[in-house]
Amino acid sequence: MTMPDRAKTQEILDTAEVLFTAAECDAALERMAAEITADLGDAYPLLLPVMGGAVVFTGKLLPLLRFPLDFDYVHVSRYGDKLEGGNFSWTRAPQLQKVEGRDVLILDDILDEGQTMRVITEQVMAMGAKSCKCAVFANKLLNKEKPITADYVGLDVPNRYVFGYGMDVSGAWRNLGEIYALKDH
Repeated sequence: MTMPDRAKTQEILDTAEVLFTAAECDAALERMAAEITADLGDAYPLLLPVMGGAVVFTGKLLPLLRFPLDFDYVHVSRYGDKLEGGNFSWTRAPQLQKVEGRDVLILDDILDEGQTMRVITEQVMAMGAKSCKCAVFANKLLNKEKPITADYVGLDVPNRYVFGYGMDVSGAWRNLGEIYALKDH
């Protein structure tokens, strides 16, 4: 495995366009937390973030959810370190004993084409979940229908390659508090 070039990675950020500031991202997160609390605050739901993109989103969302909840995670990916989706790779599936009979909320960084979220939702429902809802921090606006829509959306982003707030570009910049778009993509 080759190490990313620090200068090239920095150049990606330096030439990118800020789409949403940290303040705009935080406001969207607080709105989402209120919506999720209104819908699931009495349900004792199971939250299933999708690693690794949902790490930032989940870490910022959890303290805003002031109700009891259970927590697990899944790890499935279509991208790896590529810019376009490929085959699904399950590193960790949901645990049956935690899913069965539960209200489940899947958390992910972005709803792009919707294939990953569709696969996870189908798996959770096949495992006997009582219900399954989806929350994504970013919803990419595409000119085609997606196989699934999110129940909770932080921000709608244009059909460009976006990164930051958990979303990466070539494996880097998940740690940013803002959302950026590549200039030439």
